[in-house]
Amino acid sequence: MTTDRLADVSTGTDTSDAGRDSADSTAEYAESRDTTEGRIYHVSGGDWDDVLEDAQHDERIVINMGPQHPSTHGVLRLVLELEGETVTQLRSVIGYLHTGIEKNCEYRTWTQGVTFVTRMDYLSPLFNELGYCLGVEKLLGIRAPRRAELIRVMLCEINRIGSHLVYIATGGMELGATTAMTFGFREREEVLHLLEYLTGLRMNHAFIRPGGVAQDLPTDWKEKVSEFVKTMDERLPLYDKLFTGQPIWRNRLKGVGYLPVDACLALGVTGPVLRSAGLPWDLRKIEPYSRYDEFEFDVPTSTEADCWGRYLCRVEEMHQSLRIIRQCLKKIEPGPVMVEDRKIAWPAQLSISSDGMGNSLEHVRKIMGQSMESLIHHFKLVTEGFKVPAGQVYSPIESPRGELGFHLVSDGGTRPVRVHVREPSFVNLQSLPAMSEGGLVADVIAAVASVDPVMGGVDR
Repeated sequence: MTTDRLADVSTGTDTSDAGRDSADSTAEYAESRDTTEGRIYHVSGGDWDDVLEDAQHDERIVINMGPQHPSTHGVLRLVLELEGETVTQLRSVIGYLHTGIEKNCEYRTWTQGVTFVTRMDYLSPLFNELGYCLGVEKLLGIRAPRRAELIRVMLCEINRIGSHLVYIATGGMELGATTAMTFGFREREEVLHLLEYLTGLRMNHAFIRPGGVAQDLPTDWKEKVSEFVKTMDERLPLYDKLFTGQPIWRNRLKGVGYLPVDACLALGVTGPVLRSAGLPWDLRKIEPYSRYDEFEFDVPTSTEADCWGRYLCRVEEMHQSLRIIRQCLKKIEPGPVMVEDRKIAWPAQLSISSDGMGNSLEHVRKIMGQSMESLIHHFKLVTEGFKVPAGQVYSPIESPRGELGFHLVSDGGTRPVRVHVREPSFVNLQSLPAMSEGGLVADVIAAVASVDPVMGGVDR
């Protein structure tokens, strides 16, 4: 009869002869196949409840954290595969802030390249400028005057403090400590005000140039820097009072984002993340540059190898930066801030007009009315730039995030043939899966904050 081939409406199973045979067989109750996203079942009717019950341990959910997310330190996208609250897989997706800075530098003169590289890691622009200029100076075979080198050190250490303050401010906010944000950005304003007074700009300064710095410091720079040091000496202990001894902060960071020293070395991780695992690797000590060998300071380390250790290292690094700045106040003596070679010294030796932007009227009168040679030299130096001997160089420095290295290639012309940057944020991002997989979703936030990546440097 035809009714024998109909499904039983009460159970939803096939009651026909073929259905009975399949039900009695030893085959699985539902077909399945494995894919890259997990196991997929083909079920119908009454089999569904059985499959759900059996497949609970295989349940996975894939979510996107970012790229527009308040806790990913810029436009970083993290693809998380979760089993409940546990992260089983993490993948970093980058490129949402791509700017092509390295390629742009290859179409500009060597001096103009400074205005591009300063915009990469926008939390530590002076380090980008310093690494780039040290590379250009190695190719030129020159060294900046002593006063310029010490000014560079002082500016970078002020900038290091500002960068670490943003780490505490944003990291604290993401973990629910909103007071960290108000404290951190309050102190960072002190940093930016001082940098603006010393260089003319709060960020993206383009102040460090091949051969020295763009111009000398204001006459009362010592008083301003001394006031800043005094202010930070008073305020930095507040962070220990608010966070270091705070049980909630400690519990959110201790044992989270664990990455031992062998994993750091295997992944190429540098900076506070590496030092928090116990290795005192700091290029200011290992391969001193810009007269860092004349300064007395310590390299903070920890053996925690987790978010807690990275926090402690960065707080102590701010104290060590203040120590270096105090020494700069004593070491910086009067002298030139740019090399004597007029074919390189652009535009530091040009006087500034009353509006602080263009050349002074006296300088314009001189090069246009008194010396045709000066005008021609000025025009060619600004439009063509200076020639750099053929060769290649790798110039590494210690940025707030780790080893920042510039690989520059010259063919003897007025612009680089190749510019490639070894950016610590880009390299350190590799550590996120190792830190986060097997942990909770909430701990991913702490791990990302402890790496302190800046996406402008990653996507440069």
